[in-house]
Amino acid sequence: MLIRVEIPIDAPGIDALLRRSFDGEAEATLVHDLREDGLITLGFVATDDEGQVIGYVAFSPVSVAGEELQWVGLAPLAVDEQYRGQGIARQLVYEGLDSLNEFGYAAVVTLGDPAFYSRLGFEKAAQYDLRCRWPESHDAFLVHRLADDAFNGVSGLVEYSDHFNRF
Repeated sequence: MLIRVEIPIDAPGIDALLRRSFDGEAEATLVHDLREDGLITLGFVATDDEGQVIGYVAFSPVSVAGEELQWVGLAPLAVDEQYRGQGIARQLVYEGLDSLNEFGYAAVVTLGDPAFYSRLGFEKAAQYDLRCRWPESHDAFLVHRLADDAFNGVSGLVEYSDHFNRF
């Protein structure tokens, strides 16, 4: 298995993985539209020995209280069913966090399973007075600090691109 930054030739494999991993086409359409509009800040794939995409994570820009603060949102994260439980999702997220940190990003937010993401260093966003537009997701809205001063004077609504408003 290899984890690397996605390249254009990976798009069909990413699309197929997302369609297999989620009910419906929403995540595949989301990634396609984000890519078309240049809104994927960073994407990583995990590939098997034949080069087939078996895992994927994408990061895209978010704003906080209407300001661009070098924050990104993690979504979606997918691993092919037959490869789950091998730590691939964790490796994808860590590769992304490391690269984003090197590029000078301040923080990463996500909506996801708190038990999984807390093991990766994510914390409940609400404790920093951060929220997303989906109130029912309050407990699943999480944040990971990359810069020491990421939360200084920052609070309010974290907004993803309009493409996420379909969910």
